[in-house]
Amino acid sequence: MKRITLAICMSAGLACGVSKDEFAAQQRDTQQNLQKYQQEAEKSAALEKKLGEVQQQNSTLQQQNSGLQQQVAEATAASTKLAQEKGALEAKSAQYAQLAGSLQQQIASGQVEISELKGKMTVKLKDKILFGSGSAALNKDGKAALDAVADAFKDLKGRNVVVAGYTDDMKIGAKSSFPDNWALSTARAVNVVRYLQSKGVQPAMLGAAGFAEYRPLVANDTAENRSQNRRIEIALMAADYTPPVVDVPK
Repeated sequence: MKRITLAICMSAGLACGVSKDEFAAQQRDTQQNLQKYQQEAEKSAALEKKLGEVQQQNSTLQQQNSGLQQQVAEATAASTKLAQEKGALEAKSAQYAQLAGSLQQQIASGQVEISELKGKMTVKLKDKILFGSGSAALNKDGKAALDAVADAFKDLKGRNVVVAGYTDDMKIGAKSSFPDNWALSTARAVNVVRYLQSKGVQPAMLGAAGFAEYRPLVANDTAENRSQNRRIEIALMAADYTPPVVDVPK
């Protein structure tokens, strides 16, 4: 049966004009072309896989680069902030040193104190260096002390200078032109502000407040303590400074 089938196939091939050798050659060509196609398909699949890997690597690198750029931006911002803070601290130190040097005599005599806490520099002056008893008129020594303060503050920008007046708990004498300690402490603060303005401190930076006897440093129970409570405080602070809440001594 196989011989008959082979004979039929050979007869069919010969009938179509294709020899046995040509038919075998076509089969080889077909097989070779099929192998080449399979090889090319495998290469194409390998290339596609490689392309996917490269694209994934590129995406990863882009994410890493974005992260690095963000880190660089954050580091630059932090460095800029540190430089600004350093400059502000240096400026504060220079102002503090200038004030301390200019008011050296008054500081040594205990009439003036300078302090710095949480970004706020305060010049505290006893009332007797600035004013006569029950008066809001600046005297000669007071003006000399305020000249030094004005020299340190007049070129500042973006800051606040708040002048606050305080008294002890003694009632105002009948001969005084002020009805009470509220009026006296406020008038003293305003006069200090006006004097600083006249010496070149920008008025937009200035503010005045009177607290009468209601913000004592110590209890008003001795003459010495009352002397401490009678004072003018000149505070230099950032424009957005928020004063802390403190307990008021009774």
